[in-house]
This record gives sequence, C-alpha cells and structure tokens, in this order.
Amino acid sequence: MKRTRRSWIRKAGVGLAVVLAAIPAAANHDDASPAVDASTIEFHPAPGRSAMPFSESVRVGNLLFLSGQIGAVLTEGGRGLPPGGIVPETRQTMENIRTALERRGLSMSDLVKCTVMLADIAEWSAMNEVYRSFFSEHFPARSAFGTSGLALGARVEIECIAVFE
Repeated sequence: MKRTRRSWIRKAGVGLAVVLAAIPAAANHDDASPAVDASTIEFHPAPGRSAMPFSESVRVGNLLFLSGQIGAVLTEGGRGLPPGGIVPETRQTMENIRTALERRGLSMSDLVKCTVMLADIAEWSAMNEVYRSFFSEHFPARSAFGTSGLALGARVEIECIAVFE
C-alpha cells in the first residue's frame, strides 16, 4: 500500500511541476490583449465620505474595481435607504454604480463582473428583475449569495469590476 501511495504522490508531484513550469510561459504569450500595468494604480475616494476606510474605486491598469454599493441616498439626517424594500434599493444601488462609473468615464456597458450580496436570498428574483433592466446588450459575469447582514441594514450590496477600453 505504501508503495502505491508513494508512486501516486511522485506522479502527482511531477504533474504539478509541469503545470507550474508552464505558468510563466503562458503568462508571456503574445496575443492582442495588453498586459496589465500594475504600476498604474489609482485610488479614488468616495465623494463626501473621506472618513471611510476604503476607496470608492481603485484602478489597476485597465481595470476598475468598484467597492460594494448599497442603495444609500443622502437624506436630511445623513445617508439612508429608500423605503419599500428590495426593488427600490436595487434600483438605487444600480444608479449609485452608474454614477460611480461615470465619475471615471465609464458606463454600465463597461462592467465585466458583478458580485451581488443579498440580506435574504429569497429576494433574488425581485432584485434580478431590476438588475437586468440596467443592461441593454451584454450582461457582466455575476455571482450572488445571501449574507447575514449588510451596511445600514441594506437588502442588497453589489460590487463590480469594469474595464477601460
């Protein structure tokens, strides 16, 4: 039994070494896509929220990483969520995403990946109807999951990645 086990481990080790050796070669292949220049990193604070310990977005090369957005709007008492639950919150969340993208010269069509966090996964289909209305042609890749709580008691939070052409 030990002999078979060692043989399997040796074969797995050789296979892993081959895969690891191929990674640098694959990373240096010549294709039409530009390399991401990690030296181009820009941090964009959220307007009016400089005390927050995160950036609204961060640009790395031709990618823009947008922090999670909730449906918060400015109210007389500060920031609050629109009344009515998941539908108006999702709509405002998507408007907040659009506004953040526009600040960087991008639009919803530049999104390539979104992650949706829901306070109650049972509200997925209501959120999805509003979400889909913000895209006209191609949908970004997306993940969604339920959480046990979001900032300000929000029902939905969405973070995104966009690409500069």
